[in-house]
Amino acid sequence: MSVKKLDLPVTGMTCANCALTVERNLKREAGVQAANVNFANEHALVEFDPEAVSTGELVHLVEDIGYGVATAKIDLPIAGMTCANCATTIERTLQRLDGVVDASVNFASEKAMVAYVPGVVSRVDLVRAVEDAGYEGGTPPVIEVEGAEQTLEDVEQQAREAEIRSKRNKLIVGAILGSLVMLVSMGPELGLLPHIPYAAWIAFALATPVQYYLGRDFYVSAWKATQNRTANMDTLVALGSSVAYFYSAAVLIFDIASPIYFETAAMILTFIIAGKYLEARAKGQASAAIRKLMNLQPDTAIVLRGGEEREVPVSEVRVGDSVVVKPGGRVPVDGVVAAGHSAVDESMVTGESMPVEKAEGDSVIGGTINKTGTFRFEATKVGAETALAQIVRLVQEAQGSKAPVQRLADQVAAVFVPVVIAVALLTFAAWFFVGGAGFTQALIFMTAVLLIACPCAMGLATPTGVMAGTGVGAENGILVKTAASLERAGELDAVILDKTGTITKGEPEVTDIVISDFGFGTLRQAQGRL
Repeated sequence: MSVKKLDLPVTGMTCANCALTVERNLKREAGVQAANVNFANEHALVEFDPEAVSTGELVHLVEDIGYGVATAKIDLPIAGMTCANCATTIERTLQRLDGVVDASVNFASEKAMVAYVPGVVSRVDLVRAVEDAGYEGGTPPVIEVEGAEQTLEDVEQQAREAEIRSKRNKLIVGAILGSLVMLVSMGPELGLLPHIPYAAWIAFALATPVQYYLGRDFYVSAWKATQNRTANMDTLVALGSSVAYFYSAAVLIFDIASPIYFETAAMILTFIIAGKYLEARAKGQASAAIRKLMNLQPDTAIVLRGGEEREVPVSEVRVGDSVVVKPGGRVPVDGVVAAGHSAVDESMVTGESMPVEKAEGDSVIGGTINKTGTFRFEATKVGAETALAQIVRLVQEAQGSKAPVQRLADQVAAVFVPVVIAVALLTFAAWFFVGGAGFTQALIFMTAVLLIACPCAMGLATPTGVMAGTGVGAENGILVKTAASLERAGELDAVILDKTGTITKGEPEVTDIVISDFGFGTLRQAQGRL
């Protein structure tokens, strides 16, 4: 049985309980050996048997339980199809390809529309599958167009930016309308405003869009959790704000002699959205380390094909290609020098700043910088097999792994929400039936319990800390293998280093200037250090 690893960027999770729900459902799927879902970096690392379950089925499973996967879509213009059967053959071939979520080929428009998971399959793989399909009438060539493929980093960044924009817009709306509700409701009582006719109805009108625009995400998330027979932090937010809003609406509509709390409902959602916005920004900043590492690899490579130098996307470089690297350029993929010589800066991998001489037979690493001469090398590792890609994967796995303390937090979070709801109901009962408080006062106490427990700090703090720590480490040349290693590093009291280049800049700099006069003019002596 072969086991493959899959990194799925999951969207729509709002708290640690959401991550536990996705993880639990993935583990139940036949063919899945292990699943680890991290709420902070919004990734699901899945180990599965490709013969028992496909990537598309795993993606659909996540979508069926109410969440999403950040996938990319691409149109492949195909020429040469002669009948509808040709389109069916190509469509079936694409759908069988690992990493393809959905594929639809239209014979009339001569296009293949493919939804896929970046990082698992690339445009080159899709084109090769079409070319290798074979059908009556010959093999259809895929027409090359500009701007084709999206990378996993592109898709994730777009999803994160869209989430940050959405949260920011909601925060602005909530802050404006919530402040107005507060002013209308409490301004006259505080002497800030004169008496406002129909103030309660104005507050109701202002609070309603806040409740449904800002609260929509919480209601949807709470409903998803209910469908999956669980509860999450958004369940508490939805319950707390709904109690305040709908109770106040009932008091107003049925003209009941009781206080109203529209400002409470509006500001509850506004404050929670403010936290969600800061949370989304923190996750976006923490994932920047991966993008910086990926940017070390150039977008294009100069490849010798047909005796001519051609500039092609790095994704199209294949093992065995002859690649030319000119002075000042970055090595696109791993390989062995076939002709020429140069000096290459490999500090990104080794930490040594001095360029390494390269001649025929020497190995070169993708992402390193060619300093002097031009050389040609044979590609030996491309795509996910390069040293840089493995470093990136190591950082991603470290960010997605769980520290022992986080596993404890996840266990607590799994029962946290039901316990909070039970405590809130007991609080209401105790104050109403035993404490002698009125219905309104008991309701306020119950709402307070629900809302105070809302912030998901317990489930978010640890994974965000791991994500930020491994990211900052990667930016400074320190690779952390797992979250458990990062947690244990706090117990270290001594560190042994193998070379000074590990902790120094490795570049000389002027530290002092000494001026001496020997009668032959002025001599300036500079002292340097590494």
